[in-house]
Amino acid sequence: MKYTEYKFTVKPQSDDAQDVLAAMLGESGFETFETEGEEMRGYVQTAQMNEDDILYTINKVSEMMGVEIEHSHAEVESQNWNETWEKEGFQPIVIGERLVVHSTEHTDVARCEYDIKINPCMAFGTGSHETTRMLLGWLLDHEMTGRRVIDAGCGTGILGILAMMRGANSLLAYDIDEWSSENAKRNIELNSVEGDVRLGDSRVIEGEQCDLLIANINRNILLGDMERFAEAIEDGGTLLISGFYREDVGVLEAKAARCGLAVEASGRGENDWCWIEFSKTL
Repeated sequence: MKYTEYKFTVKPQSDDAQDVLAAMLGESGFETFETEGEEMRGYVQTAQMNEDDILYTINKVSEMMGVEIEHSHAEVESQNWNETWEKEGFQPIVIGERLVVHSTEHTDVARCEYDIKINPCMAFGTGSHETTRMLLGWLLDHEMTGRRVIDAGCGTGILGILAMMRGANSLLAYDIDEWSSENAKRNIELNSVEGDVRLGDSRVIEGEQCDLLIANINRNILLGDMERFAEAIEDGGTLLISGFYREDVGVLEAKAARCGLAVEASGRGENDWCWIEFSKTL
């Protein structure tokens, strides 16, 4: 795979701004980051790179954090950018006393009702990002028994895995990134649940039906895939989305309404990240 390296310089220098920038870019496909002095380097698969989304995120962070961000990019040779992550894993994430998410490198973790192990072969989709934590919380608070679930842009597969642990009847997960889809397959097996994982975009769910579709993806992809999502959800079913900011809520709700989806609930977390629950009207 070909990768593009982005170089970011935050002025004035701010570790907090670098952290927020990395977290947000992670939702746009960036797989790993390196920091050296004032410069942060991020790596994204060239085939998945969306310059408009990246520029949008840079401007958003600049506005939120009150900084200027200089950036440049160039294509680089492919390599295992996640080698360090694979060796060291990530710090366990605990949601209340109900869920712990941890890498296979960590065995001394809190005892919770649900225990999800993630093979740490990529840095995003582990539960560390606010959008993932919000959706995990939603899944913990809602009945999953018997549900047929589609996890769109599944990443590590963590959301679908929790749904299955909580009694969902079936899981279809997909991701456009080959690395992610293969990782999701391994994580599903690691957690002793069942699921059909496919490589591709939303076209892979054409003809499929579910009563819960989860999509933690960026704003533009959500808008582009909304019609296909609505077609896959049975009447009375639920669409749960995140991966966008408060200012994007209006346009997403308007597009959903045109697709026969009505707002049931919504919420906001750190740094203006939001989620919305829709139901498909009868």
